[in-house]
Amino acid sequence: MMQLHHDYSKFVEKDTEIVTIGPENAKSFQKYWEENGLKFHGIPDAKHSVLKLYGQKVNLFKLGRMPAQMLVDKEGVLRYVHYGHSMQDIPENSEIFDLIDSL
Repeated sequence: MMQLHHDYSKFVEKDTEIVTIGPENAKSFQKYWEENGLKFHGIPDAKHSVLKLYGQKVNLFKLGRMPAQMLVDKEGVLRYVHYGHSMQDIPENSEIFDLIDSL
């Protein structure tokens, strides 16, 4: 999430909203948001209902949810999906910017 936070202004310039979904309960999620001054939207998903809906994987050997990034256009069409295999397997923001520019 911090990677998205660092380039937040570039996402705004590209008329792009960021929504992150995390495994924490609402109280823990809000605390994290406040401690880190995150400007984008976050949704707690303690019951994993969104995780299941979009097929995000959990790997207990790798400490929980595997990263997943999705890009949805303004018409609600899913244009890009990346399911990571570890926390290091997250596309760079520059790759996401290129995808946004191609829409």
